[in-house]
Amino acid sequence: MMSKLASRWFLVALGIIALVSLVRILTGTDDLTSPGTIRAAIIATCPILLAGLGGLWAERAGVVNIGLEGQMIMGTWGAAFFTYHYGPWVGIIGAALLGLVGGLLHAIATVTFGVDHIVSGVAINLIGLGATTYLAEATFTDLQGGGPRQLNGLDTPTNITIPGISDAALNLADRHWFVVSDVASALAALTTRISTLSLVVFALVAISAWILFRTAFGLRLRSCGENPQAAETLGINVYRYKYVAVLISGALAGMGGGFLALVSSSGFTTGQTGGRGYIGLAAMIFGNWRPGGLLIGALTFGYTDALRLRDTDAVHSLLLLVAVGLIGFAAWRAYRKQIHGAVIIGAIGVAVGAWFLLTDTVPREFAGMTPYVTTLFVLALGAQRLRMPAADGKPYRKGSAG
Repeated sequence: MMSKLASRWFLVALGIIALVSLVRILTGTDDLTSPGTIRAAIIATCPILLAGLGGLWAERAGVVNIGLEGQMIMGTWGAAFFTYHYGPWVGIIGAALLGLVGGLLHAIATVTFGVDHIVSGVAINLIGLGATTYLAEATFTDLQGGGPRQLNGLDTPTNITIPGISDAALNLADRHWFVVSDVASALAALTTRISTLSLVVFALVAISAWILFRTAFGLRLRSCGENPQAAETLGINVYRYKYVAVLISGALAGMGGGFLALVSSSGFTTGQTGGRGYIGLAAMIFGNWRPGGLLIGALTFGYTDALRLRDTDAVHSLLLLVAVGLIGFAAWRAYRKQIHGAVIIGAIGVAVGAWFLLTDTVPREFAGMTPYVTTLFVLALGAQRLRMPAADGKPYRKGSAG
C-alpha cells in the first residue's frame, strides 16, 4: 500500500498530466505531449540532471560548486577524445575523469586552501573553456571529421527499443485521447530508441538518493554540509568527505558534458554546453537540494528546451498551461492565507493568460529564451520554501570545533 506522501505525489502528478492533456486538446497542439517531444525532452533533461546531481553532492557536503559549467565543458572534450580512440563507453568514463579533474581543482582551492567557493567556481569555468579550446585544436585538427573547434561523426551509446510495449504505446499515443494518450506517449518515449546512457542517468539519480539519504556514509557527508564543527567532534574527517563529494560532483558534471557530445549530438563543439551547468545548478536549487525535486526541475527545463526546438506554436500553447498553473497556485496560496503572494502570482497568471488570448504565436526570439526564462521563473516561485544546507559555502578549518 502506498504511503500518504507517495499517494499525494501520485495525485499531484496525475493532476499535472490531466492539465497538460486538457491544454493539448483545447489548443489542438498535439506536439505538447507527442512521443517525439517527450523523447527530445529526456535527451535535453539528462545533461541538466547530471549537472544538478553533481551540484547536489557538493552542496550537501557544504561546498558550492558553481564550476559545474566548466567541468561539463571539460567532459565534452574527454568524451570526444576517448570515444574517437576507444568507443563511446570509454568516452563516458573519459568525460567523467575530465570532470573529476575539474572537481579536484575546485576541492583543492576551496577545501584545502579556503578560497571563496564562488571565486574558485568562476575560475574553473574559465579554465575549463580555455583548456578544452586548446586541447581541441591540439588533438582534433588532423583527425577525420575533426577541426580546431569540433570533432564530428562519433559513435554513440546503444539505443534500446522494447518490442510490443513500444508499438502498443505509439498506437495509443496516436489516438490523442484525454490523459490516456499522454501517458502512452511517455511510455512510448521510454521504450522506443531510448539511449542506454539516459537509463544510466536516471539510475544515478536513484543511487544518489539512496546513498545520501539512506546510508551512514550519506548521513556523515550531509552532516559536513549542515554543521562541520559538530561532525568533527564526532570523529568525522570533514575534509575527506568534502573531497569525495566534490570529486563525485565533478565526475557527474563531466558525464553531463559527455552526454551532450555523444547523445544530444554526435560530435564535439567547443563551448557546446550553452549554460546547462548553470541551469543544472538552478534545477538543484528549485528541487530544494533533494534528488526528487532536482528531477522535477530538470524535467521542467528539459521539456521547455525540447518544446521550443520542435514547435514554436507549442510554446504559445504553453502560455495557457502556465497561466492555468499560476492561477491554481495562487488559489492554493490564498487557501494557505498567504494573500500577498497569492495576489502577485494570480496577477502574473492573468497577464500570461491575456498574452495567450491576444496573440496567435510568440516571437521566435522569445521561444529561444524559453529554458532560461523558465529557470528564473520557477526559482522566483519556489524561493520562499527553499532551505539550503546550513553550512553550504561557509569556510571550515580543521580544529575549529574546539
